[in-house]
Amino acid sequence: MGAIAVVLDHTTAAALHDPKDPFNEAVAAFYVQASGGLGTLYSPALSLTVGDTERPGLLAYINGLRFIHIESFDTEAALAATELLHAGHSWATIHAIHAARPSAAYPAGRFLLTLTPKLYEGTGVQAVHPGQ
Repeated sequence: MGAIAVVLDHTTAAALHDPKDPFNEAVAAFYVQASGGLGTLYSPALSLTVGDTERPGLLAYINGLRFIHIESFDTEAALAATELLHAGHSWATIHAIHAARPSAAYPAGRFLLTLTPKLYEGTGVQAVHPGQ
């Protein structure tokens, strides 16, 4: 099995940030795998920004982790965000959806690791709960 690409949304980033979170160890296992070169972790900047409003320090914490790449909120992401906001998706989810969807760099898309997979139903992404 080759290395996999995984997007952490605001919920899994928050779980990684909080050692008392019941899913901290499950998310940390993905981080350990990435540190060993078995995968690559990404976290969308906008998702982290929204998450930071609920858990101050989240963005700075994730930014300080060596094996998580912060996805920039660029023009392409903004165009997708507009579409997703009009469709009723939240600010917390729109950048994660964009990051996980198929793209030129990731034709099959990237897995989206989330504690709330139902928020991503019908968006064309592979949302996976770390505890399952």
